[in-house]
Amino acid sequence: MAAKVFLASSNRGKLTEFRALAKDSLVLLELELLPGFDSLPPFEETAPTFAENSLGKALYYSRLTLDAVIADDSGLTVPSLGGRPGVHSARYAGPDATSAQRMEKLLGEMNGQEGKERAAYFVCALSIARQNRALAVITARTDGEILQEQRGAGGFGYDPIFYFPPLDKAFAELTAEEKNQHSHRGKAFRRLLAVLSDML
Repeated sequence: MAAKVFLASSNRGKLTEFRALAKDSLVLLELELLPGFDSLPPFEETAPTFAENSLGKALYYSRLTLDAVIADDSGLTVPSLGGRPGVHSARYAGPDATSAQRMEKLLGEMNGQEGKERAAYFVCALSIARQNRALAVITARTDGEILQEQRGAGGFGYDPIFYFPPLDKAFAELTAEEKNQHSHRGKAFRRLLAVLSDML
């Protein structure tokens, strides 16, 4: 029998990625978005690290259901910008900014930077909790570079400006299978699945 697990998010793109990864796993999961997520009092992501924000979010929302809750905090880190946008990736250009506005701000800040200065990496921290008790915290990263301009029409967030050298593509140019294989979120979720079989 599949274990029901809720994702503390309203992002259907993330749900689709996680479901595709879970389908290839030995762990039977019924993965759904947490009902009414957008109408719930939001968790304030004020911690300085992805892992702390992820775990805090999982614990916070796990009090609202008897089932396990997965929460992620992920974002883009650019060392030459002092680690920005980092944990502020989703709010980098303001709380109501679009992905296009966030990318525009980042490209503007990196104007004139070349070579190693454009190195960047995506980080994903995934936490799972049940009834305010932490079960696991997993982190993963994928290294790449910031492009000079957007490429590709897939993905979401910063994917169109994140270049992945091993495949010579922007993340927004990857197929769903390629992204699940190489992305920070895919790596973290596979690691999480590996430890879930003894927990659920």
